[in-house]
Amino acid sequence: MTPQDALAQLTALGEPEKAAEMAAYHKVERPYLGVANPQIDALYKDWRKATDVPQRIEIASFLWDSNIHEARIAAAKLLTQARIKPDQAVWDEICRWVPMFDAWAIADHACGAGARRLFLDDARLDTVESWTRDENLWVRRAAMVITLPWTKSTHPKPAELAQRERILGWAGGYVNDPEWFIQKSVSWWLRSLSKHDPDRVRQFLDDHGAAMKSFARKDAARLL
Repeated sequence: MTPQDALAQLTALGEPEKAAEMAAYHKVERPYLGVANPQIDALYKDWRKATDVPQRIEIASFLWDSNIHEARIAAAKLLTQARIKPDQAVWDEICRWVPMFDAWAIADHACGAGARRLFLDDARLDTVESWTRDENLWVRRAAMVITLPWTKSTHPKPAELAQRERILGWAGGYVNDPEWFIQKSVSWWLRSLSKHDPDRVRQFLDDHGAAMKSFARKDAARLL
């Protein structure tokens, strides 16, 4: 299995009419093939069986650099895996992608892959914190999306709770950001946390809710 083989298999599934619909929906100028997510899932699962981790990184890197929408989605899916040891090369590859984020769908899939690596090595939060100051709104947004695992514990250990508070500090710094996608990333994070720690979300909204856009404040409190 070579990177070129992977791209050829993906390209062969393309449907031009569907590709045009996807381009209109995502509104980002890049090539679209018209391949559905279930088709991508079937491909990457076969690729994973046929390759080791270094080969997967090579394939993912090649697919990402093609700039094709479905290829970037496939690259992220290929590297989305709970257990990878060692995983530094995978983390480095995902971090290489981050400055190129320019659309929510691709960024969310990439953050899904990165979240697995981040939660298992929280020292990497130092890298993510640097994203919060980036000029690219998609990079700033990624800091919230990739840290969503910290919203999912009802009884976090002290270290995890400290990390959660650190990320909430980033969220507090975002509430004055006028970008819709930044506001939405904060409300998404808070809404997810509200399932496990509603009192902390109420406290955040008491402290910062007045500065948030109305839609974001309502979305954050929707499950309270």
